[in-house]
Amino acid sequence: MSERLERRAAMATLLVDRGDDLLVVPGLGSTTYDLAALGDDPRNFYLWGAMGGAAMVGLGLALAQPQKRVAVITGDGEMLMGMGSLATIGIQRPGNLAVIVFDNGVYGETGMQPSHTHSGVDLVEVARACGFAACLEVGDEAALRDVGARLKTLHETLFARVLIAANEPPRVLPERDGVALKGRFRAALGLKA
Repeated sequence: MSERLERRAAMATLLVDRGDDLLVVPGLGSTTYDLAALGDDPRNFYLWGAMGGAAMVGLGLALAQPQKRVAVITGDGEMLMGMGSLATIGIQRPGNLAVIVFDNGVYGETGMQPSHTHSGVDLVEVARACGFAACLEVGDEAALRDVGARLKTLHETLFARVLIAANEPPRVLPERDGVALKGRFRAALGLKA
């Protein structure tokens, strides 16, 4: 599996025809920029300054909103920082939660230093050991489309590592006001803002 996918195109493929009930929590940095590049959506819950927290926010949403599907789409650096969250998710096993890691093997936000996945840490095996129902390696378009299809009918806790190229497309910055983001997300869920 040597092919590396272009990350912005991978985000678009995963979320094509996402439906009305998919909530997306991107990690810090590139996955946020890539999600925003698709067009802003009030069902996107952007995190600013919460390195390592995306998976736990996703778990909380999945448990609180069992009728919704929740996709955490983050990078390898953030997942490594919040690796303990995989154990908690593996114990809870919400069937409506997917954790998708865009793995480029570097810490892109701080200067492209090699991450631990570059040195052999296997996040798929970590997720499998933590009890995720489905653990997938994604290194080509067909496997990526399969994960996108699974997101539409999510019924088991899913982990996928998507091998992406270490590149830096232009940044697309979404709203950064945490209070505004919280309010619009709650409104999108039909809750009092």
